[in-house]
Amino acid sequence: MPLDPDVRTLLEQMRTLPPFESLTPTAARELIAAITRAGPAGPEVHAVEDRLIETQDGKLPVRIYWATRAPQGIIVYYHGGGWVVGSLHTVDAPLRHLARLTNTCIVSVDYRLAPESRFPAAVLDAHAALNWTHDVADTLIPGGRALFVAGDSAGANLAAVVATMARDEARVTLAGQVLFYPVTDCDFDRTSYVENGDGLFLTRAAMHWFWDHYLPDARGREDPRASPLRAPDLSRLPPTLIQTAEYDPLRDEGEAYAMLLRAAGTPVTLQRRDGLIHGYIGMTAAVPLAATALQDAATWVNATVAGHSG
Repeated sequence: MPLDPDVRTLLEQMRTLPPFESLTPTAARELIAAITRAGPAGPEVHAVEDRLIETQDGKLPVRIYWATRAPQGIIVYYHGGGWVVGSLHTVDAPLRHLARLTNTCIVSVDYRLAPESRFPAAVLDAHAALNWTHDVADTLIPGGRALFVAGDSAGANLAAVVATMARDEARVTLAGQVLFYPVTDCDFDRTSYVENGDGLFLTRAAMHWFWDHYLPDARGREDPRASPLRAPDLSRLPPTLIQTAEYDPLRDEGEAYAMLLRAAGTPVTLQRRDGLIHGYIGMTAAVPLAATALQDAATWVNATVAGHSG
């Protein structure tokens, strides 16, 4: 379908912003933080708490949301931002919405960013946060409930990677994973990169910039912990929801990952969100189609929780 008119309006408003690749990482973080502050706040939830958890690499900040007094599950969430930008604050509003729509407890993870902490620092933090959440699950939600991983863009990359790590370690059992427009590969020549590589918020040049900061070694990017599409075994993974955006350079790699998961026997729901661009979960206040996409993701989580409990 054509680009959504509400998205087109947002893109017109963003045309004066400098491209990521023209900025230093610090300046890019400040820009994203400023955009976040200018946007609407998320809805109220029952409780929110910031904590520091202990990991092998030091203290890791997390923000925990309780939708109600009795959430039905736990979601460990990793924010987007190309492993370079983003924070607990930039994803606060959409996570408040997601918590309310799913009646879950959400653990948002402030993993280390590149280039100060390059690959695999973010992976190690993401993995540590999942294990910590599993270990303290009964204190977050007494009784032990369904546990999910989720994320958007680079955060979805981390969610996919730690889901595979959890399977291999057999320590944490996941009820599902939710991947919003995930980074799954390091190939910049897919059709969606050609069709959507410029002028649609996330650009091909910006993705080069993100990868160059996160993992400068081109051969190293083929590591499945960086490019989960290249994992040798995608079987025995939890039920998976993947949403892609029609006008997104990452569309094709997200859909290719869904196909490989399905071929390996993993239950997959793939939803291409027509008319939308990369980053839409942060646009729900201005773009009704984005709000519908988030609601559809919540519906999938709720159905998965019901099946897990049954």
